Parts: sequence; structure tokens; C-alpha cells
Amino acid sequence: MSLQQPAVFCNMVGDWPALRWNTKYLSAVLDGKTIQFRLGLKTMDLVPQFETRCSYVEATLEEFLAWSCGEPSCPSGPFSCYEFSKYWAYADYKYIARIFEDKPEIFQDVRWSDFGFPGRSGKESTLWIGSEGANTPCHLDSYGCNLVLQVQGRKRWHLFPPGDTSFLYPTRIPYEESSIFSKVNVTNPDLRCFPEFRNTTAHVVTLSPGQVLLVPRHWWHYVESIDPITVSINSWIELDADHEARVEEAITRMLVCAIKSAENPADGDLWLNPTEVEATSHETNLQYLNEAVSMYLRSQKASLSEQARPSSTPAEPRTSTSCKRKRREAACQPEGCRLLTHGSGFAAFKAEKPQEIPFGPHLIQVLPQSQETRLMGGAAVESDSGDLLHENEGGHLGKLHCTRKQLVTSNDHETPAHQMDADGSPNASQTALSTNDLLDCLVNPRVISLVAQLLLERTRV
Repeated sequence: MSLQQPAVFCNMVGDWPALRWNTKYLSAVLDGKTIQFRLGLKTMDLVPQFETRCSYVEATLEEFLAWSCGEPSCPSGPFSCYEFSKYWAYADYKYIARIFEDKPEIFQDVRWSDFGFPGRSGKESTLWIGSEGANTPCHLDSYGCNLVLQVQGRKRWHLFPPGDTSFLYPTRIPYEESSIFSKVNVTNPDLRCFPEFRNTTAHVVTLSPGQVLLVPRHWWHYVESIDPITVSINSWIELDADHEARVEEAITRMLVCAIKSAENPADGDLWLNPTEVEATSHETNLQYLNEAVSMYLRSQKASLSEQARPSSTPAEPRTSTSCKRKRREAACQPEGCRLLTHGSGFAAFKAEKPQEIPFGPHLIQVLPQSQETRLMGGAAVESDSGDLLHENEGGHLGKLHCTRKQLVTSNDHETPAHQMDADGSPNASQTALSTNDLLDCLVNPRVISLVAQLLLERTRV
């Protein structure tokens, strides 16, 4: 818990039965049970392929495997409208406790207790099955940190530190509780619209079967399957800081739902992520906010009690679990999420103070892309000013002959060329602001953090 950067654990799970969870094995275990797949285009675009832009089908793993092998589908098959050469498919965020609810013995195939989390198994984990090209848009998780086991195939992770948040142009549209998306397609960035992306520091790692990746709290990540079939298992580990994060998420939900629900539905803006069942009412959101604040105050009180308790007296574990992605799986409203937060039976873990980490062959640090790597062998991209930009495999871009310090200290916000008048000033006819422009400012993570602090100070008074 003292790791401040992503790291890969090797040789830790060799005896886990979960390593046999390839798609053929899972297909046999599921025995014809259908699961939802998200389908997206393999084309390279400047815009992230958000889940609101994808298609969805219900299919068995057997049907998915036949499609991914290029076998012709029957005319009425779930993948019949999607040519394999043009689409990828992803069964993502599948809660193991739900899809294997009739086979609870399989939960013990996953042993997160080996990582120091007693009792945590597949029951508190999520399954991911994808074809080559399947990806998750760049985002950060508001709650917890993340442990990811690669079972079959390889996935490439592009990770960015929390300090890069402003360079990644955060947005809450599409809205999903606990996920803050980036407007940038990090593998094909539009530097005219998002010039500050040049300042990001990408940490890129390819995760292979049998390896486990730790994604620390609030690290941005874009994940892509790079083999024909991939299978992963992850678990979000609850943290003390999640109590305040829930207050921030409750404020965000209230503002986004209130403002977007007031728009004309005929505008056709798909602002709600498919993972969210529906836009919750103001009354429900207010109830959710009050509950989040109460939970935060209880956690603070418990923390003070622990500090006052003699060291020989064991502390009762605080319980907390993330509601991430549970709405689509369990169709739970905020009240349901509150039940989950009280009933997980797991302690929320504190981030430890930085200490010497035993990096080596069994624990590999995911390092940032070096200056040398950044300037070698990448694709050249030309900016409006004619400067040559270099892009390496990690998507880290920087002007040649321009130092990192110059990039970081530059606060200029460039205006795209199509929004400029002949004299170089912003084109007044192109500056009409949308509701989403307002929301990007109003629910910016820095703003919401300040609002949450002010709100919590008010409750203390």
C-alpha cells in the first residue's frame, strides 16, 4: 500500500486455479449462459470511443469464440451484423459473484489474500474478456486502488499520474459514478484541440499472463487488448480516502443530473453512460449526498477513536466497498449502494508512508517513458505552428529542441485554427458555449474537491 507508482508483481500467482480461466474453460463453466458484449470499431479516430458510441449484444462465450475465429455466423446470430475485421468485442466489468452465482465454489480460484487482503476472493472481483483491439477509454477511478491479474493474452496499459489530470482534459460526460474520463484519445491525440496533452508523462506496460498490475489511486489508464483473445481479473481495493471521494461523487451526480435533465431530450445528447441505469431524481441524489457525508463523518470519528485507543487494543475494521459499475449489473439505486458500503465485511486500507520498496525480478516498477525513448522511432505529428512533434509507443509527445521544463511551465491555451479569425483572434461566431462546456468547468475534479471540503466544513459547524 506504500507504492506510489504502478508496479507489476511476477511469480505470485503460479498456484492460483484462476490461471486456467481461459475462454474455453469459462465457456464450459458458463454452459451456454449469455453475457453482454460491447462492440466498437477498430478504426483509429481522434475522439475516444466512449461506451455511448458502442453497440451491445447478448451472446454466449461459444458464440464469441466462433466470431473471433472468423467463423461465419448464422444470419440470426448476435454477431452477424459485425464483421470481425472491422469490430472488436469486450465483455467488460462482469462481476464474478453475479455471472457465477450458481457456482460459488469457483470464487476460491482467485486468492487476493496472497497480496495481504485476507478473505478477498473472486467474489469481490471482476472479469474482462475481449478480442484484439478491445479497449477501455482513458479514465481514472474515483474509488480505491486496483489489482489486475492477466490470465490469457496480453494487454497494453497506458498510465498517467494524478498530476497529469489537467493535461488530460477531464470530463464527466458521459456520466458514470466513480469514473472521470479524458477527452483525449491517448493513442491518437488531437493536439490542436488538446495541446496540453504534450505535457503528460506516460507509463506504458504490457501485462502478460500470470502477472499482476497494481494501479495506485487516481492514476489515469487506457487499456487495450493486443492479442486475439484476452482474459483479465481485477479487484478494487477500498481505501480510507474513498469516504471523501464518495462525497465528491455525490455532489457531481447531483449537479450533472440536475443540469443535463433540464436539457431538451430531443437534442439527442447521450450524456448518461450505459453503465448507469437511469438519471436519478434530485430527491434521491440529495439523499445519497447526505448518506455520503454521514459516512465520512462516521469514518472520521472512528479514526479519532482509533488514535485515542491504546495500541494493545485491536480496532474494529471499517467496512467500505466501491459501487463502481454495479448499477448495470445489479440495477441498484443509490440506496442499494449504501447497503453495499455497509455490508462488505472488508476493512478500508490506509495508504502507507513511502518506504523502500524491494523492486527486483518479482516486483517490477512501471517507469515513465524516458527522454531518449520519447525522441526515437516514433510517428511524427505536425502542429499548426509547423513544429515537429514526436510520438513514442507510450503516446508521450514533446516538441523537439524544447525542454520538459519549458513545456510544464507553459500555461498558454491554444485555440484551434478553425476557431481563429484572420487576425489571429478567437472567432466570435465559433465561441458559443454548450451545457457540456459549462459542466466540464463546474464538475472539474479540482472544483468538486473544493466544494466537498466547504460542505464538510459546514457539517462540522
